[in-house]
Amino acid sequence: MNEPQEVSDVLPTKASREPYPSSFSWSASTNKGRFRPNNEDAFLALTFDAHEVRYLGKIGEGELVAADYVFAVSDGMGGANSGEFASRIATQAITRLLPRSFRASEATIAATLTTLYLAIHAEMTLHSRCYEECRGMGATLSLGWFMPGAMHFAHLGDSRIYHLPSNGELRQITHDHSHAGWLYREGKLNERELRTHPRRSILTQALGAGNQFINPQISQVPLAPGDKILFCSDGIIDGIWDHALARLLRSPSPAENLGERLVQTALDEGSRDNSTALVVTF
Repeated sequence: MNEPQEVSDVLPTKASREPYPSSFSWSASTNKGRFRPNNEDAFLALTFDAHEVRYLGKIGEGELVAADYVFAVSDGMGGANSGEFASRIATQAITRLLPRSFRASEATIAATLTTLYLAIHAEMTLHSRCYEECRGMGATLSLGWFMPGAMHFAHLGDSRIYHLPSNGELRQITHDHSHAGWLYREGKLNERELRTHPRRSILTQALGAGNQFINPQISQVPLAPGDKILFCSDGIIDGIWDHALARLLRSPSPAENLGERLVQTALDEGSRDNSTALVVTF
């Protein structure tokens, strides 16, 4: 597969967005795997408008006409159970803070997402300083904010967001925030070398985790009928190569089974980590 590509920060024009897809479905699944005692992954699916916020289940259908939707995957890290707590802090902060910006203007979306990530980072850092059991607590977070015509996304860590256009190739639109991920983006490693690199799991950017500063990747992609967006933790990547991800996402399986199928395939292929997948299909 192609290496991750830069995604333009310039929003598509109104003309290029229309007609945009309004109907979509999603499917999510998470599993602690066969080698971990607990699941430090978490996923979030919610919708909000000017009046209310609603949590969504693992499987569902939606319309972008009157409400925004948010989907996210977070992979916690830290001693004891603080990894689970970290990913929970991330998803709860999204629920608390993001709905205040329903139908935010395009000029303020990037600032809103940056503020959200800084708030989560500050909360995790505070817990880590105040509670011994939370020492070193941190999390990755890959988030998509869906509104008519586009998905705005923010990302830190080595969870991933993929975009599969209806008539194009699968591409990873987020950057792995690790030294190995940087080498891969620079063309100095191929996918096989990235998977076996000794520093592939040492993150250079994450929420909390002792980082003094963070610089989340924030961008957007336009949406078209037939597109699929995949949010996944590194446990999925541990078990499934990119070409196999593309094949599974294109498979004729019902959309409501995609998340579970990806997780089960990762486990069957020997993934040693918690595995989480959330697929949005237009």
